[in-house]
Amino acid sequence: MRIALAEDSTLLREGIAQLLAAEGHTITHSVGNADDLLRAVASDPPELVIVDVRMPPDFVDEGIHAALRLRLEWPDVAVVVLSQYVERRHASELLDGRGGVGYLLKDRVSDIGGFLDALDRVRAGGTAFDPEVIRQLITARSAPDSRLAGITERERSVLELMAQGHSNASMATQLYVSQSGIEKHINAIFTKLQIEPGTTYNRRVLAVLAYLDGT
Repeated sequence: MRIALAEDSTLLREGIAQLLAAEGHTITHSVGNADDLLRAVASDPPELVIVDVRMPPDFVDEGIHAALRLRLEWPDVAVVVLSQYVERRHASELLDGRGGVGYLLKDRVSDIGGFLDALDRVRAGGTAFDPEVIRQLITARSAPDSRLAGITERERSVLELMAQGHSNASMATQLYVSQSGIEKHINAIFTKLQIEPGTTYNRRVLAVLAYLDGT
């Protein structure tokens, strides 16, 4: 996979770059600020971008704004945001009905296997949102969605794992049910949330959006 990396901490940036290179990935660019990232993607679009939230010059939200711009101007480039914090407003903006996006906390990068798996899922068009990000997004919501009224507790568990980007096999393992059982739950969720087949958006992402918006 061709990956561009934007992280102001040289130590962390080089560590991630070495890890990814050792796994057979190609680092197209390794930069320390959001402006350089945008220029790099414009000149040579990678398959996936990893970007920190707070970057020079102000260390506020330069990285997340770059991620949102990438989603708009280079929709084929998958984006994974890394952060020490959960920027709730911007995290929800990343979920725009399409897959190919993730929001991971830096503390979790130490789980190398989980981190690499998340990158693969995002590149394949899925999502990978840290459980803590999901928890805080849910906490921030207040307006209920009437479509969620018929969602069962088990279906809510499926939705939460879906938001984190787990595959059907992974959800089946964690919830101690068969994969066919997971598929039945997902189909029931799509029906209850009125998410029709053939939509131009990712149906799983639309389901997650409804869950976050209405919880």
